Amino acid sequence: MPDLHSYDYVVVRLVPRPERGECVNVGVILFSREANFLGGVIEPDWARISALHPQIDQDEVARQLQHLQHVVDGDRAGGPIARLSPSQRFHWLSGPRSTVVQVSPMHSGLCGSPAEALERLADAMVRV
Repeated sequence: MPDLHSYDYVVVRLVPRPERGECVNVGVILFSREANFLGGVIEPDWARISALHPQIDQDEVARQLQHLQHVVDGDRAGGPIARLSPSQRFHWLSGPRSTVVQVSPMHSGLCGSPAEALERLADAMVRV
């Protein structure tokens, strides 16, 4: 039986018009302390997003989502937060926000491979 790793994840949601509360899942971020893994899949479906809010500034939203990916990856382009430890970055990434880009409550699970779990979650939660 393979070793199982616990993990936590959040779903990244785009809420084009927060006053309406409608959202589109655009990504998943997964962290496993045991496996020393922090990964994220950010894949906005612009057609679905535009259906909710045709006037959305796609360039600005894409910049915000790219910043999240830089932080997940520990890329210097993510600024000082991207230089924190994976645990600290996940804590920052999973914090509640009141902007157009939000995250779900945190969920947990067990897996043999965090990278495979991330892909399964992206398939189930983000990809249509």
